[in-house]
Order: sequence, then C-alpha cells, then structure tokens
Amino acid sequence: MTGATDPFSASIIPFEVPEQMRAFAEKGVSQARENYAKFKDAAETHNGTVEAVFTSASKGASEYNAKLVEFMKANTSAHLDFAQELFSVKSPSDAFALWTNHSRKQLETFQSQAKELAEIGQRIAAETVEPIKASASKYLPSAA
Repeated sequence: MTGATDPFSASIIPFEVPEQMRAFAEKGVSQARENYAKFKDAAETHNGTVEAVFTSASKGASEYNAKLVEFMKANTSAHLDFAQELFSVKSPSDAFALWTNHSRKQLETFQSQAKELAEIGQRIAAETVEPIKASASKYLPSAA
C-alpha cells in the first residue's frame, strides 16, 4: 500500500544521494572487499602453515616413538641375555665380572641412545618450526 501516507514512498521523500557521498561509499566498499581478500588469503596461508606444522610434528613423534620401541627391544634383549649368562656362571667372581661388564655396556648403550634421541628431537623441532619461519618471512621484513 503506497500512497501519500507511506513515509517510504518516493513521492513523499524525494531523496537523491549526492555524487560525492556515493563515490565515498563505493570507495569504502571497494576497500572493504580488498581488505577481505587480503585477510582471506592470509588466513588460507596460515591454515596451510598450521597443517604443515602438525603434519611435521606428527611424523616426528611417530619416528621418535619408533626409535624408543627399537631401543626398548634392544635393551630388553640385552637384559635377558645377561640373565641367561648369569645363571650359567660357576663362581661369584665370574658373576661379578659378568655384572660389571654388562653394566658398562649398558651405560655406553644408554649414552649412545640418549644422544641419538636428542639429535632426533632437535631435528624434529627444526623441521616442525620450518613452515612457521617460511610463513613469517613472507609477512615480516628480514632484520638484516
């Protein structure tokens, strides 16, 4: 129902947007679209970065756990072999020598395993951080 009493009727309120105001509004809409496009691109890039970080971390955790299981099997086997040898000794001095030798070998093995796990951990950390560094270098100027 349009008529003389309708406040939104064009015949009652003859309103025309001035050209400057229209240009200003169009410029604002254009800038908003550009900013949205930039934001969307940045968000998609960061999503890719997050996915790469989690993929790398997951792969690294699997590798680390596999190495731990490998070490556990080797250490368990060494202890079972030691126990079997210990049951076959004839004198306390032979048992002491066997025990000392086994302890020395296990300490060396433990040191080697700890060093290998530390190297794996450092490599995994570096690989996990790499996508973040690459993404940051796109948006931040280098401090040269």
